[in-house]
Amino acid sequence: MENEAPDRRKRLYAMRRAIMDYGIGFIIMGFGVFLLIAPKLGFSFSIDNLNRYMFSGLCLLYGAFRAYRGSRKDYFK
Repeated sequence: MENEAPDRRKRLYAMRRAIMDYGIGFIIMGFGVFLLIAPKLGFSFSIDNLNRYMFSGLCLLYGAFRAYRGSRKDYFK
């Protein structure tokens, strides 16, 4: 009974972190997709296309990494 509380606490912490990683990852990936299709939607930015594409790629990569980290759930190693 003594070990139940720390195990439950670790499990709940891992679940909260995974949900946060999924959420942040999908938000960042959504921003990357938005940057890719922004000119088609009528938005214009004051940066050139190469920098916009590079930043969009970085957002997509980092967002995918955050979602992957959420799926692994190894926060205590």
